[in-house]
Amino acid sequence: METRSVASTMALAVEIQLPESAPARNQSALASLIARAAAGDAAAFEQIMIHTQHRVMAMSWRMLGNEADARDASQEVFLRVYKYLKRYDANKDFFAWLYRITVNVCRDMMKKQRPRDHVFISDEEALNVPASQETAEELLIDAQQRALVDQAIATLPYKERASIVLRDIEGFSTEAVAQILQSSATTVRAQISSARKKIRNHCRRVLTATGGAK
Repeated sequence: METRSVASTMALAVEIQLPESAPARNQSALASLIARAAAGDAAAFEQIMIHTQHRVMAMSWRMLGNEADARDASQEVFLRVYKYLKRYDANKDFFAWLYRITVNVCRDMMKKQRPRDHVFISDEEALNVPASQETAEELLIDAQQRALVDQAIATLPYKERASIVLRDIEGFSTEAVAQILQSSATTVRAQISSARKKIRNHCRRVLTATGGAK
């Protein structure tokens, strides 16, 4: 597959915001796609992109804080996935490998980017998951709380931001986060503890300033 094909498919995948589908959840189906893609099957690689792009986009958005950079990061992630897929160890967690690439791309972009306004997203917006049946008031409160937490995450240093997003939002174990970040579990635990404290303090300061704290 040429670079142009990867880029155009990625742009389409991000645009349509497909939810996670069967191949992404079914490990054997995903393994088959990966093997075919590594052997040069362009259609299989496009399927991998389509079925995993929402995870990459959500992670990138949370790390970088705005849609434009997240889209650029997502495209670069899949260009690297295509380039290095033959090096992927099929005995290892594909999503851990994918997130490692995503985190590295975001780190590189954060070093180069100019300060931008952060546009925060809820879990539903990031992952395109339909909200449960709640009242409008409950939805508004939930959205406000998530936005406040996203704002707090955006204030964290890169390593703490990556650790807390992977652990508390993406749901990886501490050991898996350590592998993704190529760090130790002890270091990751310390980063997560520090991140959680900073998030609580940030939310408390904002709520106190706005009269929302009780």
